[in-house]
Amino acid sequence: MANEIVHVGGYTAVSGGRGDGIVAARRDPVSGALTPLGTVAVTDSPSFLVRHPALPVLYAANELAEGQVSAFGVGEHGDLTPLAVRSSGGAEPCHLAVAPDGGHLFVANYGGGSVAVLPLDARGVPGERSDLVVHEGHGPDPERQERAHCHMVSPGPGGGPLLAVDLGTDSIYRYDLDAASGRLVPRAPRVRTAAGTGPRHLARHPDGRRCWVAGELDATVTAYELTADGALHQRGRVDASGRAGHVQPSEITVGPDGRFLYVGNRGVGTVAVFALDAELPRLVAEVETGGEWPRHFVPVGEHLYVADERADMVRVFRIDPGSGVPEPVGEPVEVPSPTCVLP
Repeated sequence: MANEIVHVGGYTAVSGGRGDGIVAARRDPVSGALTPLGTVAVTDSPSFLVRHPALPVLYAANELAEGQVSAFGVGEHGDLTPLAVRSSGGAEPCHLAVAPDGGHLFVANYGGGSVAVLPLDARGVPGERSDLVVHEGHGPDPERQERAHCHMVSPGPGGGPLLAVDLGTDSIYRYDLDAASGRLVPRAPRVRTAAGTGPRHLARHPDGRRCWVAGELDATVTAYELTADGALHQRGRVDASGRAGHVQPSEITVGPDGRFLYVGNRGVGTVAVFALDAELPRLVAEVETGGEWPRHFVPVGEHLYVADERADMVRVFRIDPGSGVPEPVGEPVEVPSPTCVLP
C-alpha cells in the first residue's frame, strides 16, 4: 500500500498559537505512523481544514477577527499551492464543509454567529460570498452564550438540509440551499437543545437516520432521530465522560462501521467510546490521550489521529475492530498548536 498524506491545521502567533500554518505528514496505512514533512502553507491560524469531494483542493478556515477562507491546490506529495483567499463575512470562522456536489463551500463563523456560502467554480476555487445568514439570540451562560456562536456546518447527504450548530443560542438551524442563487432558505422551526448545552459539533450515522450532538458547555451528548423531511427529534442525553473534573467536549464522530461513537473531552484529556447498540449511546471505554486538550480527531482506516492543541502533538491510536477501543501506537508526533487533522 502506498503512503498517504495527512494535513494538520492549527493556531499561529496571531491567535496565540505556536504554528506557522498547515503542516503535512506522510501516513503509513499499515502501522499508522506519521512522518512530518514540515509546513506546506504559511497562513494565519488555519484552525479547520476540509477537502473538495472530487478535486485536489483543500480549504482552510482562517480563524481571525476578520475571518477568511483560503483555498489551496494539493500536489501529489502533499504540497499546497495558493488558489484564492476570500472573506468569510464574519469573525473567527472555525468550521467548513463542502456541499456533496462540490458546488458550494459553507462556513461557520463562530465570532460572527453566522453561516456564509461561497460558490465554487469548476476548478474548486471559491468566488465571492453568495450569502451570509446571521443568527440572533443568546443562551443562559453570560460568558459563552452572550450572543450567537455558530460552531459547525453539516450538509445533508442526498439533498437533505444543511444543519448549522450554534453554541451561543443552544440551537441547530436547518437550511436548504438554492443552488442557482447560492442562497440559504431557512427551514422553521430551528431545533433547540436544552438550555446551557452549548452545542458544538454534530455527528451523523451512516444510516442517515440518527445523529448526535456534543454539548461543550454541559458536557453531554444528545441523541436525535433524523426524519426524511429534515426534522430532528430528540431521543435523550448522556454524559460525555465518566471522569470527574472539568469536561469540555470537542470533536464527536461515528466510526466507519457505524458501531461506535467517539467523543473528545478536553480538561480530562480523554476520548470516550460509546456503543450504538441501544436507544442512547452506551459508554464502553474512556481512553487517555496523553494530553489534556484533545481538540480534534479523525478515524482513518483502523487508526485514530488525535490533535492535542495544548500539548503540541498528534497522537496515533489503533482502534480494536472488535471492541472499538483505541490503543496508543508509537510516540506522539510533534506539531505546534494542532486543531484539525485532515486525511
